[in-house]
Amino acid sequence: MYIRCWGSRGSVPVSGRDYIRYGGDTTCIEIRNQVGDIVIVDAGTGIRRLGRLLAEEGCRDLHMIFTHAHWDHVMGFPFFKPIYDARTRLRMYRCPYSKFVETMLSKVMAPPYFPVPYGETSAMVSYAEDISCRVSFQIGTLAVEAIPLSHPNTGMGYKFTEGGRSFVFLTDNELHYHHAGSVPYDRYIEFVAGADLLMHDAEYTPEEYPSRRRWGHSTFMDALALALEGGVQRLGLFHLNQDRTDRQVDAIVSKCREIVDLRGKALECFAVGTDMEFSL
Repeated sequence: MYIRCWGSRGSVPVSGRDYIRYGGDTTCIEIRNQVGDIVIVDAGTGIRRLGRLLAEEGCRDLHMIFTHAHWDHVMGFPFFKPIYDARTRLRMYRCPYSKFVETMLSKVMAPPYFPVPYGETSAMVSYAEDISCRVSFQIGTLAVEAIPLSHPNTGMGYKFTEGGRSFVFLTDNELHYHHAGSVPYDRYIEFVAGADLLMHDAEYTPEEYPSRRRWGHSTFMDALALALEGGVQRLGLFHLNQDRTDRQVDAIVSKCREIVDLRGKALECFAVGTDMEFSL
């Protein structure tokens, strides 16, 4: 399984010299399985560059999954080049809401917000039927399991497994506040247990969190605790705060590594940046 991050910034894209190392694009993850299926998770602004690469490579059979409908996870979709190519075959999965794709993406591209309506894109779009987001489903050799996120307006996190290796993606997940539709904390521990790679929401510092409680995001300390309790191999801090500079992100990573060392654990901790690649 090959994984590439095209955007890990939270809430809104940013730019400037303070955001060079980790990038400023919002959430978009690319996954390629062993038989060449391409899975895209979320359509934040990072999907624009991914679309350009896919067009250059002539990749036209694509699968797309969404975690939820907030702007930073869908705002890049109108700029995804393959949807304007009639040769593209795009398979949409209806997580986390029934009819989510048809209704939500059409709203993103509705006038007066965008000049090209969703219905006028050229790609051949199909919608996966009879898939329950609460059980596993397959995309080629890739097994996909979903879990409800603890986030306003609900959402889904995912575990991708292939060849005995697993990648868990839990962005926009407030671990210590129970939003409607979420699951108990112990269930998240079970879900991430033994994962080779976990990317988890790490929007806030412990000092910032009290004034932002119920906004749907975790502290980096909460993400670290989950990874340690779940026996994860690698933890990637994700959904980086829009105001967090590269230097500040580095300081958070250093703090996490100090804690891991003090506890005598083998967990590898880092912050996920744009264009980071992983092979499992």
